[in-house]
Amino acid sequence: MKFVDEVRIFVKAGDGGNGAVSFRREKYIERGGPNGGDGGNGGSVVFVADPQLTTLLDYRYQQHHRAKNGEHGMGSDCNGRAAEDMVLKVPVGTLVKDANTGELLVDLSETGQRWVAAKGGRGGLGNMNFATSTRQTPRFAQDGTKGEELTLRLELKLLADVGLLGFPNAGKSTFISRVSRARPKVADYPFTTLIPNLGMVQYKDGLSFVMADIPGIIEGASEGVGLGHQFLRHVERCKVLIHLIDMGAEGEGRAPLHDFDVLIAELGKYSPELASKPQVVAANKLDLPDAQARLEGFTEALRERGIRVYPVSCATGEGMQPLMDSVAEVLFTGRTEKLHVEIPAKAARAGKAKAKAAEKKAPARKAGAAAAKPATKKSAAVKKAPARKVGAAAAKKKSAAAKKAPARKAGAAAKTSTARKVGTAAAKKAAKKKAPTRKAGTASVKKSVAKKAPARKSGSSGKAAAKKASAATKRAPARKSGGRRS
Repeated sequence: MKFVDEVRIFVKAGDGGNGAVSFRREKYIERGGPNGGDGGNGGSVVFVADPQLTTLLDYRYQQHHRAKNGEHGMGSDCNGRAAEDMVLKVPVGTLVKDANTGELLVDLSETGQRWVAAKGGRGGLGNMNFATSTRQTPRFAQDGTKGEELTLRLELKLLADVGLLGFPNAGKSTFISRVSRARPKVADYPFTTLIPNLGMVQYKDGLSFVMADIPGIIEGASEGVGLGHQFLRHVERCKVLIHLIDMGAEGEGRAPLHDFDVLIAELGKYSPELASKPQVVAANKLDLPDAQARLEGFTEALRERGIRVYPVSCATGEGMQPLMDSVAEVLFTGRTEKLHVEIPAKAARAGKAKAKAAEKKAPARKAGAAAAKPATKKSAAVKKAPARKVGAAAAKKKSAAAKKAPARKAGAAAKTSTARKVGTAAAKKAAKKKAPTRKAGTASVKKSVAKKAPARKSGSSGKAAAKKASAATKRAPARKSGGRRS
């Protein structure tokens, strides 16, 4: 049987039947009244999870599914028959999505689970339902409603507890055939397995679980190389993953550690959640001559990562029981202690050294950011420098004005002395009386200049200082002329 795990189908529910328009017509009975019956309901489309199915092959060739319509109403108060629901059986683990939006509508993960995909239309009412005391002969009826229709995409995810992962020809089919009754195709060439295989594993004390074998994964599967990674959806529901590493692989770029790193990388690209599941590493094909030589290096490399390696041989059965015990313990108890080993001291020291180096780099980055902040402050200071220069220029002008003031005072004193010699005694007395006022005026000017100078230095504008200095110089001649008048 061909394995199909993804299809696109169209479903439509049945329409409801129309109500009937009818009147009672019998001999010797006048005005018998309306007796039109109601229409029947249309059939719905229902999905049911069937454990006997393992593929969606039936829906690959039949993609349109329509339920029957309800029957129309009839006379003599006869209602139409409702149509039966259309039941579509799908394998357990089927996802039903809207084909247009991709929205997940339902996950049929339980046996016998039912879900109504499209609901049938409701039947219309006959004219007998519209008769009243004031409207005794209604000549109309109600039509049935249309059934729902949808375009769906069905995706199958196998329900398995344990998943087998590995490169092509790593021995996955041989492994599942040894631990279960599954009989997949086994050959000596890559990509022998083209479809997933399920096997029931009978463990101790009546315990059992389902194991899934999927096609091989190679480097670049996420980009479509090989069979791609589309089959990884079948192990998304698994609780434990087994990485089967081929210890006897030959070819360019093939090495046990490289194969393991590729598998981990492809799982991470497909789904980080899938990559975080418990993983058991099994080194297969120990019966080959070169496998023993590679086993020691591979085991030591994974021990530095804290991962335990289980050496097995699927052909001879060597080491299978310890591996299955560890898998069953993780599956039934959830404990993962057997999957890890203690990291050697050297590897632990190397990891600590790397962590310390990372911590040292972090403060250096912070220091660089702090150095950038003073640089911004310097730039702001540079921007403010022109303003300070303007204030300094204003201070220079003030000092020049202060130097010129004594000269003006000396000239005024000389002129007053000549006036005193030429003038009369009354003029001398008047000059003597006015002299203290002049000195007081000059002293007050000096004090005002001295008081205003710090304000100018602290940030006053140069223009305001220049205006005040010019006002002081204008006042000086007025005082001189006063001396002349005396």
